[in-house]
Amino acid sequence: MATEQPLDGLRAAVPGPPTLEEIRAWPATVGVPDAAKALGISKSHLHALIKRGESPIRTLSFGARHRCVTADLVRLLEAA
Repeated sequence: MATEQPLDGLRAAVPGPPTLEEIRAWPATVGVPDAAKALGISKSHLHALIKRGESPIRTLSFGARHRCVTADLVRLLEAA
């Protein structure tokens, strides 16, 4: 029978949105899937918002690829 191991400050293996502290440790920009998870929306919804120019966070476009500004994610989530 397996015993539970202490997490020692690590999150459980249950998938879910990242914590604000984890987001603060992210690089300056992140991909749409990570930003969407932080916002609690699907990546397709965030892509649609970006395409319409309605994203709640700044994004940088590199051709068809987009990067989301982590500092904007932090500001938005702090204000929530």
